[in-house]
Amino acid sequence: MTRPPADRPGFDPGAEAARATAGILHDTLHGTHRGVVVDSPPGAGKSTLVVRAALELASAGRPLMVVAQTNAQVDDLVLRLAEKQPDLPVGRLHSSESDPYDKALDDLPQVRKSAKAADLAGIDVVLSTAAKWAHVKGVEPWRHAIVDEAYQMRSDSLLAVASLFEQALFVGDPGQLDPFSIVGADQWAGLSYDPSASAVSTLLAHNPQLPQHRLPVSWRLPASAAPLVSDAFYPYTPFRSGTGPEDRRLSFGVPSSGSAPDRVIDEAAESGWGLLELPARHTPRTDPEAVGALAQVVRRLLDRGGAALSERSPDPTPLTADRVAVGTAHRDQAAAVRAALAALGVTGVAVDTANRLQGREFDVTVVLHPLSGRPDATAFHLETGRLCVLASRHRHACIVICREGVTGLLDEHPSTEPVQLGVTVKFPDGWEANHSVLAHLAEHRVRWVPGR
Repeated sequence: MTRPPADRPGFDPGAEAARATAGILHDTLHGTHRGVVVDSPPGAGKSTLVVRAALELASAGRPLMVVAQTNAQVDDLVLRLAEKQPDLPVGRLHSSESDPYDKALDDLPQVRKSAKAADLAGIDVVLSTAAKWAHVKGVEPWRHAIVDEAYQMRSDSLLAVASLFEQALFVGDPGQLDPFSIVGADQWAGLSYDPSASAVSTLLAHNPQLPQHRLPVSWRLPASAAPLVSDAFYPYTPFRSGTGPEDRRLSFGVPSSGSAPDRVIDEAAESGWGLLELPARHTPRTDPEAVGALAQVVRRLLDRGGAALSERSPDPTPLTADRVAVGTAHRDQAAAVRAALAALGVTGVAVDTANRLQGREFDVTVVLHPLSGRPDATAFHLETGRLCVLASRHRHACIVICREGVTGLLDEHPSTEPVQLGVTVKFPDGWEANHSVLAHLAEHRVRWVPGR
């Protein structure tokens, strides 16, 4: 049995990451298989790997296409490529909509933009979304492709673009949310051509011999968070933090008032985690007390003059609104939090669902637990990837707002999802992951009755 990275004596995160990257690049540049799969934990440098692989392929004289899942991801990769190698011509294939790409790309003379693939012929690196690539016809296949966030790509989307390349590097995070589908897919469950399955799972089901790699280090998650996230969501592909317990520190210039929001902030600053627990109660989805608690915690985070010290700089960095995020399970919850923050005069804080926060990074996150106040535990709220995203966006601390009683709710509502033949059971399941996370959070709990 392979020992988890965190348990290896003398573990050097930089050396381990470099060794893994070297193996990935070797198989990508010199391998004979049609695909190479890379599993990555949160904050392990997926985008950095994609950019480096693209530059290595381009410098070797191998034209390539890059496939991402959203326009924002594509534009981010274009900007990263331009920063790393300003003289490299890059093509941005976009839609015919009125505002199809980030206007920052207009300031980059080496980036050619077009809605037609033919206009970008001869450019070594061309980037676009999977949806746009699916409409490209009648072109010579690229020798190579890189598929970013491959676990968020449905298998039908991969099938639609597979004829455009000969070999591909698939990079993604297996612990994040599954691909989104607006229609039910039960009729295909267990079939080898299930269009709703992730591109990677379908690819490996048909090609189990493909080289598989993993990035062993998270550079985002602090030493306080990596063990929990690794154990709860990546039990078979463990990873560790690239930093040690003393490398990051969160401090506040304004002392605590003694209130519950201040106490949970101090607990999170000290330990990396905080649980603000409200009394048990079944509530509407936009629980006013929980929403108000979220807003007050964020308000106090900003009022107390926080400063984050990390390996990135010898000087503390102010904890400003753009370095704080609020995560929820539903859009109406996010809207309620935005309204509550506006009422407290707070602007500039990212407030969104797990789906939209996926891939982003902040110093501190404040999270409404998906099962808080619920009378039942549905498959949506138990989805492992949703809790994983919410618990893995932070560099310093994560504060969870939740009503008491979720542990009992989990025990009363074991999974009743039907077992389907041919479907690989995802492990760990949401029931087990929630129990693991809640057991850890209980050690950092601050109880609060709003209004008292």
